[in-house]
Amino acid sequence: MPGDADHFDARPTKPRVVVVPSSQAPRPRDEILAGLAAPRPAIAPKYFYDDLGSRLFEAITQLPEYYLTRTEASILSGHLPEIVREAGGEGATLVDVGAGNCQKAARLFSALRPARYVAVDIAVGFLAASLECLQRDFPDIEMLGVGIDLSAGLRLPPMDERGRRLLFYPGSSIGNFAPDDAIALLRQFREAAGPEGALLIGVDLIKETTLLDAAYDDPLGVTAAFNLNVLLHVNRLAGTDFDVRKWRHAAFFDPVSSRVEMHLEARADVTVGWPGGGRRFKAGDRIHTENSYKYTLEGFGAMLRDAGFARSRAWCDPRGWFAVLLAQAR
Repeated sequence: MPGDADHFDARPTKPRVVVVPSSQAPRPRDEILAGLAAPRPAIAPKYFYDDLGSRLFEAITQLPEYYLTRTEASILSGHLPEIVREAGGEGATLVDVGAGNCQKAARLFSALRPARYVAVDIAVGFLAASLECLQRDFPDIEMLGVGIDLSAGLRLPPMDERGRRLLFYPGSSIGNFAPDDAIALLRQFREAAGPEGALLIGVDLIKETTLLDAAYDDPLGVTAAFNLNVLLHVNRLAGTDFDVRKWRHAAFFDPVSSRVEMHLEARADVTVGWPGGGRRFKAGDRIHTENSYKYTLEGFGAMLRDAGFARSRAWCDPRGWFAVLLAQAR
């Protein structure tokens, strides 16, 4: 069972999951209703990740159009020994931010041989189940799950220190944050890494619009289901009465702001209600659910320097679609 964010020390018989509360995070219902009532209505992308949403995202990563996961995996598998050497060798505490099913980090275990694995995610139930499966495969690695809303800041529970920390933030999840917010998050990563630590991060690079549009609007409709499922989640959290049949998925790349945008578009005039209020949407009106910013290597390297990292090195796939960067604290 999830517990409080108390001190984590002795190796457990199975992974522990602790929830780190944040005084800065708004209550989900308040945040959702404020977003729906805004002049440009929006739902924060963190609400994608209930248990079903987490599983739908797993399915997205298997789609042929969604190049990000497999391209990043090929970079890591092709350069992992070199990356581990650059990061300081074996025995680090591996902090996996946005861990999901933990499988991306698990692929690092054979080369990195972490002393401890700390998996951080907002979907606590899904995280706990994923960690229990992983612990059976790697019984000698100490494991801890941390339930946290990253949008309110990265705060890890107290842990006895065992060498350096390597933060892992794969999948170009940094792209979900506007550039200023991304730099603020990178600064938190720099602080969490400590004086001897590092950050291993995946970044999606700018490419042809047709490739980007297909990656976020696949013909099977898996991404559409992922996007629409957020309405079911907010119905439970905020008491809204969205009917998913009255909405459609919309996604496109905006080259001016260098981001893919995802929206939910009303198929016809519809009124969405909630306790104490509601809103009328006309056919074609949209609710913004996600941005995914794309970068150049030079631009993202500058962001890492602005965030306080002393140096970084990048590895790319042969097509130059994706990059994995190792940013050193010093």
